[in-house]
Amino acid sequence: MTALTFESTRVTHDVDGLTFACHEAGEGEPLFLLHGSGPGVSAWSNFRYNLPVFAENFRTIAPDLPGFGGSDLPELTEVYPVAAARRIAGLMDELGIESAVFVGNSMGGAVAAELAALYPERVRRLALMGSGGLSVGLFAAEPSEGFVRLFEFLDEPTRERMIAWVRTMVSDHGRITDELIDERMHNALEEGVIDKTRKIIGSMFHPALRQKYTPLWTKAASFTTPTLLLWGRDDRMLPYDQAHFATRWLPEVELHTFARCGHWVQVERKTEFERVVLEFLTRKTSEVEGAGHGA
Repeated sequence: MTALTFESTRVTHDVDGLTFACHEAGEGEPLFLLHGSGPGVSAWSNFRYNLPVFAENFRTIAPDLPGFGGSDLPELTEVYPVAAARRIAGLMDELGIESAVFVGNSMGGAVAAELAALYPERVRRLALMGSGGLSVGLFAAEPSEGFVRLFEFLDEPTRERMIAWVRTMVSDHGRITDELIDERMHNALEEGVIDKTRKIIGSMFHPALRQKYTPLWTKAASFTTPTLLLWGRDDRMLPYDQAHFATRWLPEVELHTFARCGHWVQVERKTEFERVVLEFLTRKTSEVEGAGHGA
């Protein structure tokens, strides 16, 4: 396959009058890659190194979630994961996609799971890494260390605070290079980015929006979508104990744990992540549907 670059894969779509920026590559069954919510994040920053591998097997679509990267942020009248899930459904309509498989990281996992709750017929399988939404903390303090560092950066977006936040994302701090911090700082300090990120995170704590929101984890037992959970044992953003809560309640579920790995499973354990996810997503349907009964 020809090398995939930012420019060669970049496309934009109009969904209900708002811009949706995406990276698209490959052919076949549609696969959506949904990124997390950290400062300066985008589909490209989250999945650029995984995109070529998935594009060998799927029509792979990695959108910038609403309010991130090149995608517009709609007015938030619901908590963000629900609002974003509705926008992803709109993007699927725009692309003529009735159903797809999804890979979601962190916030992207929550968005994919909310989409499966709203429109189960549109989500064939879910692979979720360190996902929010479907689990709650059992033992670790709330908010987690990762969230504390995120809030500190949003309050005062300095390079030192970006480094402190990124340190909570990975187990191997040798992966934290000046190039990585420079890229994240550049993206995070683009005009309007910090304000949009504050609105996105704030929606999940907004009293009026939370009052009309039914937490996703309370509906986990009713999920019909075969789900693979992937978790870094050293995750300091959404700690590992949350994996076991979700595994206990999701009816059709598998859990794969990575030692010496933090929140960015797709980065720290790239090859193993791709192998496990591809096996799950390409497995015969009957095998996937039966997998959860032994979990």
